[in-house]
Amino acid sequence: MPYDLIIQNGLIYDGDGGVPYAANIGIKDGTIAEIGACDGETTETIDASGAIVTPGFIDLHTHYDGQVSWDEKFEPSVYHGVTTVVMGSCGVGFAPVHPQDHDKLVRLMEGVEDIPGTALSEGLTWNWTTFEDYMDAIDFPHTIDFAAQVVHDPLRVFVMGDRAVFNEPATKDDIEQMRKLTRSALEAGAVGFSTGRSDVHRSADGEWTPSSEATSSELSGIAAALKGLDHGILQAVNDFDLERGDPEAFDREWKLLEEFAASAEGRPFSLSLMQRDFAPKQWREILSRSEDAKARGLNVSLQVAPRGIGVILGLQCTFHPFIGFPSYKKISRLSLSERVAAMRDPAFKAQLLSEGSEKLAGDGTPIPPIADMLLAQIDFISCKMFRLGENPDYEQSLEQSVYKAAEADGVKPLEKIYDILLENDGEEFLYFPIYNYTDLNYDAVFEMMSHPQSLMGLSDGGAHVGTICDASFPSYLLYYWARDRNKGSTISLPEAVKKLTSEIADFAGFKDRGRLKVGLKANINVIDHANLRIKPPRMVKDLPAGGQRLLQNAEGYIATLVDGVPVIKNDALTGALPGRLVRVGAAAN
Repeated sequence: MPYDLIIQNGLIYDGDGGVPYAANIGIKDGTIAEIGACDGETTETIDASGAIVTPGFIDLHTHYDGQVSWDEKFEPSVYHGVTTVVMGSCGVGFAPVHPQDHDKLVRLMEGVEDIPGTALSEGLTWNWTTFEDYMDAIDFPHTIDFAAQVVHDPLRVFVMGDRAVFNEPATKDDIEQMRKLTRSALEAGAVGFSTGRSDVHRSADGEWTPSSEATSSELSGIAAALKGLDHGILQAVNDFDLERGDPEAFDREWKLLEEFAASAEGRPFSLSLMQRDFAPKQWREILSRSEDAKARGLNVSLQVAPRGIGVILGLQCTFHPFIGFPSYKKISRLSLSERVAAMRDPAFKAQLLSEGSEKLAGDGTPIPPIADMLLAQIDFISCKMFRLGENPDYEQSLEQSVYKAAEADGVKPLEKIYDILLENDGEEFLYFPIYNYTDLNYDAVFEMMSHPQSLMGLSDGGAHVGTICDASFPSYLLYYWARDRNKGSTISLPEAVKKLTSEIADFAGFKDRGRLKVGLKANINVIDHANLRIKPPRMVKDLPAGGQRLLQNAEGYIATLVDGVPVIKNDALTGALPGRLVRVGAAAN
């Protein structure tokens, strides 16, 4: 048999978690045609000697909903072995939409996911109204494949108009219309439906998101759109009203989520799970409730992350500790070099450090409410604030923290932060894990990842572009948990590959990918696992309207193939664009 491409001499990790084996892979017409000797002629070969060969990774939780309409590259996910992303997480997105509501959705995405509103306003093509229109509009060549979820916020605004923004209860007719629109999108190939109920999710104007106050009857009514389908997933993020301090909120919100999941009659449901500093034991309660729900027949999974979920702090970033100080506000619109020059003036430094931060949340700046809490506890949080280094270290101890560095220099933590951020001409970053690092170790992370109901997710690829850079999660899981970690429990390489591939494919209903099997789609990675690493985050200005974002590259990807075509070779983009919209169910392409 003649092949288009043969991957030779690699060690196959097929995605099912079994023992790896040596074999060649022959690819024809975008499909895995043979795994074995592959003796036929071929147009192209990739030498995988000394490398591992895996299915392409699937990222279940991203926010490329806007970027996908103007940017075909899917950076930074494409640099980390990801060949399929699922967009439309947390209930925010851009379809369906009436023309008069474009700005409402931009302000929501800007506030919730830290994507510059100016970039969205200039970049979004808006050549759609319905969700089906949206899927058609974005279905043009990209580097990797992508699937879309129907999202609650724009759906609510589309049906309810201003009543959705003012968080009015949906009427019976509203709910029925939302259900019908969701069903229509699912029948057109949408992968599922997502909603968001987090207190830290606000619009750029500081308002609650439309979906955050939806009633159980609304959520259950929409979820009923999945009844009778052989595909479709539900996804939610919920912090159980922690910010409001309501002692009965957890039970109320959990009941709502169970009713939401039950209304889909067996379709898979996932909930974001992380350890929160301000409720450090809540994750265990969620695990326990999820186990009970599973035992009662609900198809509940939990999206987890392989490291702390944290913010990157820097003078170039959306957030840093001085952003609310009066003296800094006076120079905030200057160029980076001009701000650095001003901040190096001893008199300016002394004045700023004598001040307090003014309240940020709700002042029109797209800063989450949690920022005010963090600024109020700056000495405490400096205990888990770190430099990442040239080979980013995300599991550091108290002794490596900014707090200890300040103590050694005989200065207060805030002054030490000030000095560090001025290093490298103001391009220095600090890392602060808000979630999953309460105890300054990965014990909770390992327990969450090892739970039988867990799914890898939460990378937020495409979102929080000025504060978070977690699209590198897949690479991190492979090299740190399955190779380098010496501070506790580890994960085997076959299990790590399984977590990034078949487990997510099975959950999402992707029947044509997630494993290295004859007849499946040739989305494949060839990885120099022994030398795999991720590079430090860097800030680039490549968004529309001059917007900037954090990117993070990797080393060790010999090749990443999508539909049998290399999109990455030796860690660099090839320029090929074989990726397309993935439709599931009867509309599968």
